[in-house]
Amino acid sequence: MKKRASRNRTLTCEEREREQLASNLITLGGETSVATLCGRIVNQDFFTAVGFLPAGFVDLLILDPPYNLSKDYNGQPFHEKSDSGYREWFRNVVLQLRPILAADATVYVCSDWKTSILVAPVLQEFFQVRNRITWEREKGRGAKSNWKNNTEDIWYCTLSDSYLFNVDAVKLKRKVVAPYRDANGKPKDWQEGDDGNYRLTYPSNIWTDITIPFWSMPENTDHPTQKPEKLIAKLILSSSNEGDFVFDPFLGSGTTAVVAKKLHRHFSGIEQSVEYCCWAQKRLSLADADSNIQGYSDGTFWERNTLSDQKQTKMVRPSQTMRLFDE
Repeated sequence: MKKRASRNRTLTCEEREREQLASNLITLGGETSVATLCGRIVNQDFFTAVGFLPAGFVDLLILDPPYNLSKDYNGQPFHEKSDSGYREWFRNVVLQLRPILAADATVYVCSDWKTSILVAPVLQEFFQVRNRITWEREKGRGAKSNWKNNTEDIWYCTLSDSYLFNVDAVKLKRKVVAPYRDANGKPKDWQEGDDGNYRLTYPSNIWTDITIPFWSMPENTDHPTQKPEKLIAKLILSSSNEGDFVFDPFLGSGTTAVVAKKLHRHFSGIEQSVEYCCWAQKRLSLADADSNIQGYSDGTFWERNTLSDQKQTKMVRPSQTMRLFDE
């Protein structure tokens, strides 16, 4: 086990915890109902489990497959393929998932820049591609012969022209540096408050307000490609309503499931690593006591590093108290 600094908040599971948490996981081997899946994690290989999923139950699909890179996922390696090989592999993934989508479903697909080139034609074949979101990872290794790679893409797709987009749920709260006033001296397109002057702005397809999970954040795990809760919250809030079903077929350490639970959606996902599943189960149990999403408070997304300007208040939702963290 890694020796960690005393202030390191990375989530881990002791052996006794893993045994208990693993007992809550399910595997699929026959016809499966939506009720059986709801709130549960499927610990199984994707291609084995997907054929047992019910038809048309997914309102929002968040697809974060292995990128076309050689990477070890807790002893289960994914090897980089040729361009045609990865495109065929990804096409098979989409073919398997297509039947589980509701008629008005939305699909978000995560990728890096190289993988984007390969998945885009497949997505155009099966869905209506509406946009490509690019988000700043903030981190990235330097390169002497190339530009540092510190962005990733999310493809925004729908199954049809009938789809949901809650734009008011994902507006970004920005600090107003030069606040203009109208002829009567009232704020013009901004809000004046005790915690500063802010404006709610429409969301664009360039996201620079995301913080990658790191050792001092309670959502952090040792998963090598963990997505931030704030990132997934934007997808869930924009393209689903409370009570809708959110599904993640490559669940990893459980971020999609955890955020869906915090935002009162039904959820399920597939993950083949028992260790990752246990991290996800533990995060789900912790969400019962703390439904905070870092960088999102009082129904608003904040720019990175501006939440510290806010007074540290508590948000109260039905049967829940949310604790704020600075981002």
